[in-house]
Amino acid sequence: MAHASDPLEPIPSSTPVAAIENQDRVVGKLFAVLLAGEFAAFHRLIEESAMAPDVPGKIAIARLAASEVGHFDRLAERVETMTGLTAAEAVERYRSIFDQYHRATTPKTWYEALVKAYVGDGLAADFYVELSDMLPPDSRSVMAEVMAETANSAFARDQVRAAVEADPSIKSALVLWGRRLLGEAITHAQWVLAAEEEVTDLLFSGASSLSGVARFLDAVAAKHATRMADLGLD
Repeated sequence: MAHASDPLEPIPSSTPVAAIENQDRVVGKLFAVLLAGEFAAFHRLIEESAMAPDVPGKIAIARLAASEVGHFDRLAERVETMTGLTAAEAVERYRSIFDQYHRATTPKTWYEALVKAYVGDGLAADFYVELSDMLPPDSRSVMAEVMAETANSAFARDQVRAAVEADPSIKSALVLWGRRLLGEAITHAQWVLAAEEEVTDLLFSGASSLSGVARFLDAVAAKHATRMADLGLD
C-alpha cells in the first residue's frame, strides 16, 4: 500500500497546476519503467558479449552497452525530477519484470545473442514511434533520445544476415527465436501496463484501454516482422 511519503502517491487534480503535476508524475513513472529496462539491458549485453567469437564482436556489443548507459543517465535525471525517486529506487521498483524477461530469453548461441540485441533495440525504437504522439510535448524529446534505434545495432543485423546466407540451415531456429523474443516482450509489456494503470490511462486515453493496448501491440508486432526480414529471417 502506498504511503503519503511515497513519491508516486496520486495527488489531487482539482486545479490546472495540480493536473499538470499529476501528468508529470505519471510520465515520470513511465520513465522509471524505461530506466529499469535500460539497466537490465546493459547488464545482459555485457553478459552475452562473452559469446562473441572475436574482438570486433566484443567491441560492437560494448558499444551497444555504452549506448544503454547514456540512455540510463538521461532517464535518471528526468525520473528524479518528476517523481523524486533516485535511479536506484526506480530500478528496484521495476527490475523484477525485466529480470524475468531476460531469464526467459537467455541466448544459447552467438547468433541468438545478436538477434536479441537487434530485436531489442528495434522494439525500443518501435515503442517510441507508437507512443510519441500520446506523450506531452515536453516529454517526447526525452523518449526520442532514449528509445531511438542505435547505429550500433546495424552490426548485429549485418552479422546475422551474412551467417544465414552462408549457412541457411540456421535460419529456422533463429526465426523461432525471434518469435519467442517478441512473444516474451509483449507478455512482459502487458504485465507492466496491468500493474501501472495510471500509465496505461495516460498513453491510451483516446480509446478504451484494452483496445488501445491491443492496437499498440499489433503495430509493434508488424514492425517486428519487418525487422526480422532485415535480418534475413522472414
